[in-house]
Amino acid sequence: MDLQTLTYIVVGATFALYIGIAIWARAYSTKEFYVAGGGVNPVANGMATAADWMSAASFISMAGLIAFMGYGGSVFLMGWTGGYVILAMLLAPYLRKYGKFTVPEFIGDRFYSNAARVVAVVCLIICSVTYVIGQMKGVGVAFARFLEVSYDMGLYIGMTIVFIYAVLGGMKGITYTQIAQYCVLILAYTIPAVFISLQLTGNPLPQLGLGSTMADGSGVYMLDRLDQVVTELGFAQYTVSKRGDTLNMFVYTMSLMIGTAGLPHVIIRFFTVPKVKDARSSAGYALLFIAILYTTAPAVAAMARLNLHQTIEPVAGQNIAYDERPAWFKNWEKTGLLAFEDKNGDGRIQYSADKATNEMVKVDNDIMVLANPEIAKLPNWVIALVAAGGLAAALSTAAGLLLAIASAISHDLLKGILKPDMDEKSELMWSRVAMVGAIGVAGYLGLNPPGFAAGTVALAFGLAASSIFPALMMGIFSKRVNMQGAIAGMIAGIFITLFYVFQHKGLFFIPEWTYLESWGSNWFMGIEPNAFGAIGAIVNFAVAYIVSSMTAEPPQHVQDMVEYIRIPVGAGQAQDH
Repeated sequence: MDLQTLTYIVVGATFALYIGIAIWARAYSTKEFYVAGGGVNPVANGMATAADWMSAASFISMAGLIAFMGYGGSVFLMGWTGGYVILAMLLAPYLRKYGKFTVPEFIGDRFYSNAARVVAVVCLIICSVTYVIGQMKGVGVAFARFLEVSYDMGLYIGMTIVFIYAVLGGMKGITYTQIAQYCVLILAYTIPAVFISLQLTGNPLPQLGLGSTMADGSGVYMLDRLDQVVTELGFAQYTVSKRGDTLNMFVYTMSLMIGTAGLPHVIIRFFTVPKVKDARSSAGYALLFIAILYTTAPAVAAMARLNLHQTIEPVAGQNIAYDERPAWFKNWEKTGLLAFEDKNGDGRIQYSADKATNEMVKVDNDIMVLANPEIAKLPNWVIALVAAGGLAAALSTAAGLLLAIASAISHDLLKGILKPDMDEKSELMWSRVAMVGAIGVAGYLGLNPPGFAAGTVALAFGLAASSIFPALMMGIFSKRVNMQGAIAGMIAGIFITLFYVFQHKGLFFIPEWTYLESWGSNWFMGIEPNAFGAIGAIVNFAVAYIVSSMTAEPPQHVQDMVEYIRIPVGAGQAQDH
């Protein structure tokens, strides 16, 4: 069976599964819509959390970034996994014990202020919308190649699928859909990795294959071969290259860590289990499920980079003729994500680090994982499975983000502040209306993303790091931080981060809307905008503590609530509203 037909069958079957689950698990109450009824099994919730957290950035883009950055790309591995540990240990159990539906609701109650709740809603929407842009980029890339449609059309198809199962099922439908999506994406990621590791090193475990010798009998280690290949072409040595300087790598890793811990679409997952103990258990299971992909990613990245170069230049100094380029090259050229320009007119593909002579004028980071099975000439069913896996990763996280946005608008703004007498039926209707609106905005921004998927996601993590994470940490572990301090801290943190990001990337990510261009790029201690969230978090903490020290202490009942949350004893069911 040809690849195109097989891809339609595999992707179509997974979509039918997702939609069927959504219809079966349709939400009929706000509790089912927001927290899946509060009775999800910890193992199931761990699997759903893993799918929610492993987005298009993890599946499609992370290995591509590592492939071209080498050691410098490790900031994504360390940042995202380290952040999940912080979330599981320091935030999730305490927020579950509090028992409310949303992060802004906790912030509003803890800081005894509707103004704090509104600020949290605004921060949540900014972070989530930025994050969902990256997912939409991943959806567009996957559809563009494997369904042979334009990037824009691929995005519209993805929006439609998310609309059906997210709007119908809410958290209940999303939870069970994400379990299916995790199974699809983890098989799609590991099966090709096993095949390619066997091809290159003879070792079926890619984690071990990364440190093994080549299968050609040369006795050369795979990473040594890769270092040799890339340095001969003028690129930085793969195993030691850095992303900027050491300070930038440290700050970037920290920004991703605390940004991960502050992302509301992941935090809300821990409200779906019956007890605090289950929240801790599901966090452990999720980390186990996540580790399968994250320990495989470095091997996928290195092997993809090696295969790419060896395909274009199979023998040192002998580049392939453009007319003889392989089928995968032609397929990705159609998407516009891979481009060749014959600068010297010899009809051969020159690929080097020298911009003047390099004829591979575009190799999008986001194609590496999806193109890898084709480059390695794996069976068509493996290639089709990878397409389904990439879409599963993007759609699972997009659904979680859209639910977080919808619940913030309907539950926190409308029900919590503007119309507190709203009945449950009306709230459920407005939740779905808000989600439809969020899908529309996400799709529009996805048509003009501010960068590759993982880079866009990194911006979202930075915004969460600078605004939501400090408020949650201070809300749980400090009795002294008050309403005025929390509000001032969140505003200061997200403002300075957005100021720095927009100064580099244009106001609202529109390149033409630039300002202060004379300041140059990375003007603050060489820190790039994607990494600036950690600086914003420091500002948030500092402003919150300074303002709190100059104003009255929180009321006694709020201090008692903080003490109660931190005591590791039982909790009731999540509160219905």
